[in-house]
Amino acid sequence: MDSIKQFQEKIESELKSIQYGSNPKELYEPIEYIMSLGGKRMRPVLVLMACDFFGGDVNKAIHPSIAIELFHNFTLVHDDIMDNAPLRRGNKTVHEKWNNNIAILSGDAMIVKAYQEICKTNSEILPTLLNIFSDTAIKVCEGQQMDMNYEKLTKVSILQYIKMIELKTAVLLAGALKIGAIIGKAKEEDANALYEFGKHIGIAFQLQDDILDVYANAEKFGKQKGGDIIANKKTYLLLKAMEMAENNRYMKEELQQWIAAPHFNAAEKVEAITSIYNFLNVKELARNEMKKHYDIAIKSLENIPVAEIKKKELVDFADSLMVREI
Repeated sequence: MDSIKQFQEKIESELKSIQYGSNPKELYEPIEYIMSLGGKRMRPVLVLMACDFFGGDVNKAIHPSIAIELFHNFTLVHDDIMDNAPLRRGNKTVHEKWNNNIAILSGDAMIVKAYQEICKTNSEILPTLLNIFSDTAIKVCEGQQMDMNYEKLTKVSILQYIKMIELKTAVLLAGALKIGAIIGKAKEEDANALYEFGKHIGIAFQLQDDILDVYANAEKFGKQKGGDIIANKKTYLLLKAMEMAENNRYMKEELQQWIAAPHFNAAEKVEAITSIYNFLNVKELARNEMKKHYDIAIKSLENIPVAEIKKKELVDFADSLMVREI
C-alpha cells in the first residue's frame, strides 16, 4: 500500500495540474484560490485508501477523489457566505476577497467541475458512482438546511442533532469511502459496510469538534475558545445541558438568560456556560457519545473479508483524526 503521504502527494499533484479556466477571471480565480489553501485532503485520501483497501488500482480513483475534494471546497465557499465567516484556513474567505455574488457563482462552477472529474472514470461503474456522489451531495445540502433551521428553533433534540451532523459532515466521508470501494471492485455489502464506517467516524469527528470548541487549548487548535457558546450554536454539549437542566430551575433559567441576552461580555458568557457544562458533566457525556459512534465504526469493519493489516491502516488513519486530549 502507498503511504497516506504518497496519497496526499498524488492528490496535490493532480490538483496543481487542473486547468479550471481563465476567462472570465472572476469566475475561475476564486476556485484556484480556495483549492490552493491546502488542508489535510482527508476526503480524497479516503477515496484512494478505500480503493487500495480492496486491492484496486488507486490511479483509477484519482479523478473521483478530486471530485470529492472539489465538492467539499464548494460547500466551504457557500457555508462561509451563510456564516458570514471572514477567514478560512487563516486566509480571507472567497466572499471577503471578492464578493458574495462571485463566491456563489464560483462555488456553482466548482460543483460542475466536480461532476466533470467524476465522469473521467470507467464507464461500467460511472452510473453507480454518479448515484453515490449525487446522493451524498443532496444529503450534505439537507444537513446544512437543518443546521440553519435549528438556529431558529428553541428546542432541538439530541437525535435531531445527531442526524443533522450525519448529513452535514459525516456522509461526505462515508460517500468518499464507498466511491473508492466501488472503484476497488468491492462487493456491495462490503462497500456499504465501509460507508457505515465512514458515517460513524464522521459523527464521532464532529462530536469531538463540539468538545474541542469549549475545552481545547485555543492556541494549539487555532480557533476561538468557546466560539460555539458565544454564537448560541446548538452543539451536543448545549443540547445535553438544556435537556439535563429541565429538572434544575435555577440552572435552566441561567442558561436561558445567557442564550437570550442580546448584549454580553463574551469571556463571561463562555465561563458561565462552561461552568454549567462542568456541573452537569456534559463533557463526559459527549465523550461517551463520541466513543459510541467510534466503536460502531470499528465494528462495521469486522465482517469485511480483507486482511487485518488493511483494516488497521484505515483505523490508524481514523485515529489520527481523533484527538485524545479531551
